Amino acid sequence: MAPVTTARIAVDAMGGDYAPTEVVRGCLAVAQENPQADITLVGDEERLRAELHGHAVPSNLRLRHAPQVIEMGESVKGILRKRDASIVVCARMVQEGEADALFSAGHSGGVMAAAVLHLGRIPGIDRPAIAAAIPSKKGRFVLIDAGANVDCDPAHLLEFAIMGSVYAQVILNIPQPTVALLSNGEEESKGNQTVRQAHRLLRQSGLPFLGNIEGKDVFDGRADVVVCDGFVGNVALKIGEGTASFMVSLIEEEVRRNPLLMVPLGLMKGAIRRLKQRTDYAEYGGAHLLGVRGVCVIGHGRSHASAIANGVRLTVRSVQEHMAERIESAMLEQTALLDSLPLLLQESEANAQ
Repeated sequence: MAPVTTARIAVDAMGGDYAPTEVVRGCLAVAQENPQADITLVGDEERLRAELHGHAVPSNLRLRHAPQVIEMGESVKGILRKRDASIVVCARMVQEGEADALFSAGHSGGVMAAAVLHLGRIPGIDRPAIAAAIPSKKGRFVLIDAGANVDCDPAHLLEFAIMGSVYAQVILNIPQPTVALLSNGEEESKGNQTVRQAHRLLRQSGLPFLGNIEGKDVFDGRADVVVCDGFVGNVALKIGEGTASFMVSLIEEEVRRNPLLMVPLGLMKGAIRRLKQRTDYAEYGGAHLLGVRGVCVIGHGRSHASAIANGVRLTVRSVQEHMAERIESAMLEQTALLDSLPLLLQESEANAQ
């Protein structure tokens, strides 16, 4: 594939807890540092101009007026009622060829719905999924699905494995990523019926499939791609985030109880700072919605300017590395297996009985 020079990114400037101020600051930083990032801030133009007042605005940062906003507590059906909402306008820009990708730290359900509705799905993909890069002992691994699909069948988990493998190659620079299926035990017989059937499909996929992996082992870095349904994935993601915050609060509490601990902690300041960076969602900036025709990155709702900037950088890189096209190519390579899925699932059910 020919290299992409300029990456055109539509950014939902009204999405997130600290929008538009932090979104504008983050995008301004990326536009100033990277002339190949062509950024369009989509939102209330009057408010956006006020945020940019006093700044030197580069030519690769522009505005698109969108008078409506999908609020965080609003039903996903809002995207059907609000055609001029910032998230929807971003998705239409990609659909109509005005942008190559969209980024939003707003209503995640709204982002997913708008992307699927306006971008459509890659051929062979029934369920787009969220891929999140999670820190491990060896660096990072991909958790997929991290929240897009609560109920899945075995074929969906196979799709997730294929997409997650491409993500690991493109974003984590892992040439041959290993794949594991998140379950309640390592044995092939463990898990519910969906997991057991998916295990058999993955064995025949040609992917470097390691088998099942338990929750306690995912952070060891043995598997580069950990596959699960969106319910399990989102719970695992939130527990991981909560555990990291809990450990930091425990350390702070112990220091308050015993001020003498400030001395050894001072000597470990650099190590603690690096640890916080490795576990901070702001360092990566966002999670990909894989399986749609185009690049879609969803940022954390609590993102400040640094996290927004990292999310937009990630979006630019995904365009330049042809993320969506490479997933489509990977799905084509699995055409024979995907076509034989009904028969394979019937055989799996028969064997289970």
